[in-house]
Order: sequence, then structure tokens, then C-alpha cells
Amino acid sequence: MLAAERGAAHNTLLAYRRDLAGAEEVIGDLVSADQAAFASLGAAWAALAPSSLARKCSALRQFCGFMVDEGWRKDDPSPSLPRPRSRRPLPRLLGHHEIGLLFERAELEAASGQAPAMRLLALLELLYGSGLRATELVSLPMSAVPRDAPFLTVTGKGGQQRMVPVGTRAKAALSHWLGLRGEGGKFVFPSTAREGHLTRVRLFQLLRALAARAGIDPEKVSPHVLRHAFATHLLEGGADLRVLQTLLGHADIATTQIYTHVDSARLVTLVNARHPLSRISGGG
Repeated sequence: MLAAERGAAHNTLLAYRRDLAGAEEVIGDLVSADQAAFASLGAAWAALAPSSLARKCSALRQFCGFMVDEGWRKDDPSPSLPRPRSRRPLPRLLGHHEIGLLFERAELEAASGQAPAMRLLALLELLYGSGLRATELVSLPMSAVPRDAPFLTVTGKGGQQRMVPVGTRAKAALSHWLGLRGEGGKFVFPSTAREGHLTRVRLFQLLRALAARAGIDPEKVSPHVLRHAFATHLLEGGADLRVLQTLLGHADIATTQIYTHVDSARLVTLVNARHPLSRISGGG
């Protein structure tokens, strides 16, 4: 059901399988386990982090609903499961100054015309300029890059495709890299052996090394941090949350809303400037 109806990614399916199998190890067959058995999972999983417990319980609740829908059970035992309070951690952020330092260093190195430096600049431009996930970026096929249209066709989580705009800067960097890339291979960023693509681990290493050369703490930089910066800075510039959801490829806008915390100052300014009451002078 998860694969066919929801288009869940392979890793998501594996995670659900692990969570359900782990529950069966504790209470036995989930189809026949009673309410008390489900309630006992709270004590069995007491040592887990709140986020891990929340994920396991979420998987079980969905499976319980599935069992009822399929007629495997008449009752829904999921209300007996613990309900941990898990606050989603806020994303790590890079400020405009730090982003500027990263690009300043990458552009300085790319001025040499060397292929590795041009590749790194193209990777950086697409991470921060288009908000791609690391996996989406390194596995980008040559067929995803159109000749004229300023868009990339990206396959995201669950095999969902979306069109991602490529800015003028990113398009120029990508064009320069493709001119140096050479022929052969189906990926925009091939591996050294040219049989596959650049790995996520290697991308992570390249970015951290660039951060160190730019005078930034490498611990603060990762592909996902640059994706967060893309989203945050777009919101600061006035982007609509629904548009941002589309650009990031989020299935649920609740995932996108995590970025709104960083934009509170702009929202206050917007209310003060645009609300009708702001044009009514005080006094009696």
C-alpha cells in the first residue's frame, strides 16, 4: 500500500518494515495482539529517544488503520500506544555573510578553469540556487538538463518528479562544467570511474573542505544546510510558502512550515507596514 498508493521511497519502506518487525518481536503477531500488548510497548521502548519512539508509534498507528480497513481486525488498538511529544529540531542555518564567503572562495578557485573547481561551483550553485537534495543533485542524469529551458527535471522522494528553476548564475556554472565534463556517462556529475555518479559522501566532503578554505567552521556546512539556506532566504525575500513547498518537493506543507520560524522579523514588519491599523494614528 505504501509503495503503490503513496509512492513511498525504498528507504521509507525499509524503515516501516523495521519498525513493524521490532514491534512484533516485543508483542508477537500484530493482527492478534490485544490492547494491553500494544500498551506494553511504551515500557519496552522507554529508553528510546522521543523522535525514535514517535516514528515507531506513527508506523504502528498507520498499520493499525490498514488492518482495520482490510478487515484483519475489528478493533483499532492504536489508542493504547504511547504518544510522545517530539519537537522537530530547527534546521541549522548559514547566514548571508557565510554563504557569500563560500561562493567567493568557490568562484576564486573556479577562475583557474580547472575541472574540479568548476564542478564544485556548479554543485554549490545548484544546492543553494535550486534547493536540491543531495541525492537529487549527485544522481542528476544528463537527460534532466534541457538545452534552452531554465528548468531541471528532478526525481525526488518516492519517485515524484518536479520542475526546478535554474537561475542565471547556476545555469552559467553548469554550462561551464558541462563543457569540461567531457563525453560519456549518463550523469551530470559522474564518478571518477565514470560508471556511476558522484556519491553523497564525496559531495559532503567537498563542501566541508570548501568551508574550511573559506574560513567557515566545516561542522556548519553540509548539502542539507545549503538546502535549508535556499528555503530560508527565499522566505526572507518574500516567497510564498506554497511555492516553496513545490520547489523543495515536499509532499506535505507541514514540512515546509518549519522554515517560517526564521522569518518572524519580516512577518512583524509586514504586519506593521501593510495592516490597515498601521495607517490609523493613535491618540484620543
